[in-house]
Amino acid sequence: QVQLVESGGGLLQAGGSLRLSCAASGRTFSNYVMGWSRQTPGNEREFVASISRRGGSTYYADSVKGRFTISRDNAKNTVYLQMNSLKPEDTAVYYCAAKTSGGYYKIDDYLYWGQGTQVTVSS
Repeated sequence: QVQLVESGGGLLQAGGSLRLSCAASGRTFSNYVMGWSRQTPGNEREFVASISRRGGSTYYADSVKGRFTISRDNAKNTVYLQMNSLKPEDTAVYYCAAKTSGGYYKIDDYLYWGQGTQVTVSS
């Protein structure tokens, strides 16, 4: 079992930056592919970014590519999502998730999920 706790969400204006953190506990963090997804009311959860076990490979949704950066610190059991040039359409609840295998762009095969953190971007 892996427990994931996100933090860092908030309210900010368009063009601003925010860094989300996700602290993991319970199992060997470096065994897991980590990812971020987001969801708005009435919509399905969507892929945002993912990172390989050692952090050497990263993957992004087209909508955030060039603005968001996913990273991880295996010594701290933490994965991050640096979000720059934020837009109102980035407003969502952001979820951290962990899986042992599967496609880097898929989100339906994640084993563990955090509780989510709200990001609201005003225009």
